[in-house]
Amino acid sequence: MNDIKILNKNIGYSKKPFIIAEMSGNHNQSLEKALKIVDAAAKAGVDALKIQTYTADTLTLNIESPDFVISDTESLWKNRNLYDLYKEAYTPWEWHKPIFDRAKELGMIAFSTPFDDTAVDFLEELNVPLYKIASFENTDLPLIRKVASTGKPMIVSTGMATVAELDDLVRTAKEAGCQDLILLKCTSTYPATPENTNISTIPHMRELFDVQVGLSDHTMGTGVAVASVAMGATVIEKHFTLSRADGGVDAAFSMEPEEMKSLVVETERAWQALGKVTYGPTEKEKASLKFRRSIYVSKDIKAGEKFTEDNIKIIRPGYGLEPKYYEILLGCKTKKAYQYGEPLKIDDLL
Repeated sequence: MNDIKILNKNIGYSKKPFIIAEMSGNHNQSLEKALKIVDAAAKAGVDALKIQTYTADTLTLNIESPDFVISDTESLWKNRNLYDLYKEAYTPWEWHKPIFDRAKELGMIAFSTPFDDTAVDFLEELNVPLYKIASFENTDLPLIRKVASTGKPMIVSTGMATVAELDDLVRTAKEAGCQDLILLKCTSTYPATPENTNISTIPHMRELFDVQVGLSDHTMGTGVAVASVAMGATVIEKHFTLSRADGGVDAAFSMEPEEMKSLVVETERAWQALGKVTYGPTEKEKASLKFRRSIYVSKDIKAGEKFTEDNIKIIRPGYGLEPKYYEILLGCKTKKAYQYGEPLKIDDLL
């Protein structure tokens, strides 16, 4: 499975995890704050800044019936009307270019999640380098076909999707022209809990669909994301805000700048630690071999005497004969005299 080249970045197993900061609606309808979020994301060291491209009218209907009100009592947005929620959360389309320009100036890749054909057409005008499909849209095959037809890389969150639905998604994307597809393991609860994240699915999904797999992480903290790298995740997406205390539609489960900086550092450490299957001392460990245990003379020994538990010991350092020869030596007559503190060598065994 080859790395995916996006501008000057590579995504793949041979590269450190690709970290995406998701702004979502945490700008609280302030372009000034949105740009500060971009600045903070760059300072934290992330690879990409993502926003969302929709309007309330492209996501839902302006209606007050029960179907259009969030009834889940455990939801952050309980009793909210969908239209009003999306109107509050959306990123004005005229902000996209200044946000993208600022991100690119700071060395990040800037892209978005479109929610309908008009959003894709608009983002194409801005020449975004890749696209993201949200979990709630991963069964919208017409939208997936539209995005795939651009020929650009696609990242798709897989929250709630069955294997059959994912098969439909992958087939549709590839048949429509997507050559570079990344699936993100995702749990569509906000926030998500570690016990419901099931990152063991990551290697299974990779083998099943022969694509790179990452994590769209709604849990608090960095632990789940770091663990996902050990499971083979090449992409980590986290919601991002300047401060959870500022409020906002997604602030409660978003990372703050210092947390995001920690995520960048710790996921790279996890990736570095994966290495390869290896046994025996590494190059760096070879200098430590001298601190192993070995067989030394613990009391002066005359020629012709026997080696005993009283005159030889297995101790540190490791310049002498390996401990596995200790019991073979016991009871053997010496060929020469030995001094206290002298290491035994292979010739003493022959």
